[in-house]
Amino acid sequence: MARSMSTCEYHSFFIRAGKRGGDFLGLDDFPCQMSENIASRILTHNGDSTIDSGNIMRLFLAAILLTLLPAFARAETNILILMADNWAWPHASVYEKAIVKTPTFDRIAREGVLFQHAFCSVPSCAPARAVFLSGQAAHRLEGGANLWGVFPAKFPVYTDHLAKAGYRCGFSGKGWAPGSIEESGRSQNPAGEKFKSFAEFLAQRGEDKGPFCFWFSSREPHAPWTVNEEKLDQISQDKIRIPDHLPDHPDVREDIARYYLEVQAFDQQCAEHLDLLEQAGLAENTLVMIVGDNGWQLPRGLAHCYDWGTRVPMAILWPGVTKPGHVVEEFLSFEDVAPTFLELAGLETPAEMTGTSFVSLLRGASDRARDHVFLEKERHANVRRGDLTYPCRCIRTENFLYVWNLHPERWPSGDPELYWAVGPYGDVDWSRTKDLLTAEPLPDTLQRFYDLGFDKRPQEELYDLRIDPDQARNVANDPKYEETLASLRERVKTWMRNTDDPRAKGETDLYDRAPYFGRKKDPAELKR
Repeated sequence: MARSMSTCEYHSFFIRAGKRGGDFLGLDDFPCQMSENIASRILTHNGDSTIDSGNIMRLFLAAILLTLLPAFARAETNILILMADNWAWPHASVYEKAIVKTPTFDRIAREGVLFQHAFCSVPSCAPARAVFLSGQAAHRLEGGANLWGVFPAKFPVYTDHLAKAGYRCGFSGKGWAPGSIEESGRSQNPAGEKFKSFAEFLAQRGEDKGPFCFWFSSREPHAPWTVNEEKLDQISQDKIRIPDHLPDHPDVREDIARYYLEVQAFDQQCAEHLDLLEQAGLAENTLVMIVGDNGWQLPRGLAHCYDWGTRVPMAILWPGVTKPGHVVEEFLSFEDVAPTFLELAGLETPAEMTGTSFVSLLRGASDRARDHVFLEKERHANVRRGDLTYPCRCIRTENFLYVWNLHPERWPSGDPELYWAVGPYGDVDWSRTKDLLTAEPLPDTLQRFYDLGFDKRPQEELYDLRIDPDQARNVANDPKYEETLASLRERVKTWMRNTDDPRAKGETDLYDRAPYFGRKKDPAELKR
C-alpha cells in the first residue's frame, strides 16, 4: 500500500516546483505567493494532515500549472546579440567619456546594465566564440581552443538547447569563425541558421510568435582600419590616451583614431538593428546584449592575455528587469554567457558547462564570489615552426594579472620570420604601429616597446594593476610580491585540475597537432 505524504512533504514539493517559475519571473517570493498558497488550500481542504484520493487531481493540475509557468515566460524573452570584432575595453564613450562616440552602446548601458569587468576568456576570435557558445573553458574543447581549426560537434552549444526549447536561432556575419564547419562534423554554424541580415531573419519569421535568438556578428572594428577613413579629421588625435606599452608616436595615434572610426561604425550598425527590433514590435520582449569578442589588434592586444586582448565592453538591456543605469563591477567570463541564456529560457545548466549564469546580476543582485576570471590561450595564427602553440594560463583579479607562459622559449607574437600564416610576428596583425616597432634598425627610444610587444617573455608575469593598469611592468621577480605570486600560481593550477585541463597532467601536443585551415601566406606577398 502506498504511503500517504504529509502536509509538510507536499508543501515542500510545491515550494520546489514553484521556485523555478518564480526565479525566472523575478518574483523572489513566488513560492510563498503561489506555491504555498496552493499547497495550503489543497492540503487543508479536509482539515487533515494527509492527502486523500479526492485531492489527487487538484495536485496534478496545480503541478502542471507551476511547471508550465517558465514556458509561458520563455515565450516572452527573445535574445539579440550584437557583437563587435576585436573591440577592446574601455573604448566606448560611456567608459571613456570622450573621443570615441558610441551613442547606441551608451543608450543600452544607460537603460540597462553596464559591465566593467567582462572578459572573453581567450584572446582569439574562434576560441572565444566557442567558449561563448559552449559555456566551457577553451581547453576542454580540443581543437576548438585554436583559431582556424575545428569546433567538434560533440560539444553542445546554447543554440542546440534553445532550439529544442522552441527558439528559432539565427545569425548574420561571422558567427563561430574562422574555422571549418564541415571538419567539425557540424551541419551548420553553431551560431544557428545563417541569414544575410537581421531584416531577412525577421521577414522569414513572419507571424511566428515563438521566441528567437539572433546573433549579429559584425566585422568592425577588425583591421585594416579603412572604414570611414575620410572622417579621420573628426577624431581629435591629440586627445587619445596612449597605453604605457605603446610609444606616443603619430603612427600610433593614427592607428587608434582609425580603429575608433570603425568602433563608431559598429555602433551605428547596432542602432540599425535596434530600429528593426522596434519596427517589428519586439523591443519590449527582447534582451539585447552589445559586446566585443576580444581585444584590439595592436601589440599586446589580440592573441595576448593582457587586458588589451581579453577585456571587452559589454552592456545588456532586459526590458522590465534590468534597472536603468546599473553598473556591475563583478567579473564575468564568456563561459558564463551560455548558462545565462539557458536560464533566461527556463532551462537548467548542463553539467559539462564550466560557466555560471549571471541572471541574478541582471536583476540587480551582487555576487562577491565573482572577483576574478581565468584566461588562457593556445594557438592563434599558425606562426611558429612545427605548428606550435603559445600556451598561457592566467588569472585576473581586481588588483593583479598573473600570466603563466608554459613555453617561454617560443616567440609569443610568432616567429620573427614568416612560417605559414600572416607574416613575421604573425600573432600581431599589420598596423602602422607594428611596422614602427619592428623596423630595422630600431631606434633606442623604441626598444622597450618592441620588447614588450614582440620579444620572448619570462615563464611568469605578474602585474600590479593598482600602480600599472596597462600591465606593462612585470613584478614577478620582486620579492615583495612573492606571496601573491605563489597564491595566484596555485589558484591557476587548481582551476586547471578542476576543469580537466589536459595541461594539468603535464606536457601535451594536443593543441599543436590540431588541424589549421588558414591560408598559407606566399612570401612574395610580403614584398608588395
